[in-house]
Amino acid sequence: QLQLVESGGGLVQPGGSLRLSCAASGFTLDYYAIGWFRQAPGKAREGVSCITSSGGSTNYADSVKGRFTISRDNAKNTVYLQMNSLKPEDTAVYYCAAAPGCATLTVQPFRSWGQGTQVTISS
Repeated sequence: QLQLVESGGGLVQPGGSLRLSCAASGFTLDYYAIGWFRQAPGKAREGVSCITSSGGSTNYADSVKGRFTISRDNAKNTVYLQMNSLKPEDTAVYYCAAAPGCATLTVQPFRSWGQGTQVTISS
């Protein structure tokens, strides 16, 4: 069974950076697109970014374009989300999940959700 584990969250000041990791256990990520999502208290889960299985295509939510970068290292079976210029509104629990492709950043096609990692942006 696909299992994904997120890590790298924490508390940083506005303008700071974090790098999140999404690691797979028990299977290879090579055949899956991986999406990052986030959920703030009282809000719906929203798509942040997605990367195709080969890493050849990525997409981003408008709110993070130019600040976040998704990448993957299939040799390490890990997908990363580099987050720069962080804002208080980026505060949320961040999740990764797998899908056949990155046609959409909606929740429904994605499966095998991790447990999430908390990101808090505050001075």
